[in-house]
Amino acid sequence: MTAFHSGSSLSRMHDARDATFVSVTAVDRRRIEAQGFLGLGDREIAQIKFWLRLSPAICMTWAACGTALHSAPVLWVLAPFALLGTLLPGHPFDLLYTFGIRRLTGGPAIPRYPLPRRFACLLATLMLVGAAWSFQSGSILAGQLFGWGLVSAALVNVTTGFCIPSFLYGLLFGPPGSCQIE
Repeated sequence: MTAFHSGSSLSRMHDARDATFVSVTAVDRRRIEAQGFLGLGDREIAQIKFWLRLSPAICMTWAACGTALHSAPVLWVLAPFALLGTLLPGHPFDLLYTFGIRRLTGGPAIPRYPLPRRFACLLATLMLVGAAWSFQSGSILAGQLFGWGLVSAALVNVTTGFCIPSFLYGLLFGPPGSCQIE
């Protein structure tokens, strides 16, 4: 039996413009909402759930390179991008999705970053500064702890959608409810 044994096989193939093909589980919804993205429909979550991981993936890769090289300059250059994710309505790396991938896929815009997601960017900034400062001052072990700690937390988010800093935000300040910044 071949993969194209009937016409119905073709109708089940994924069309990038129709993300209803991708299911949204209760776990997916909880993980997205823990980051403060509230009030999204299943279709919108299905369309953005992986793209919300793009900026963390870029930061993770960049931080891993800087940490592996024990390079303060590499990490110092990344830190302002993480800080901008705290201060702006979205992360600068989301522009790759907004002006590139989104135009190709016809997907929805990434919503404005709510407080839990911004808190994650703030913690990433602090860890990047800690790693860069440590490497710069010759404290390699501290630099590796900060750097690999950030990479590990980002890896969890990139692979599962579970954002550890957003979870910590929920523990400290309560679950997201009215955390939208207008």
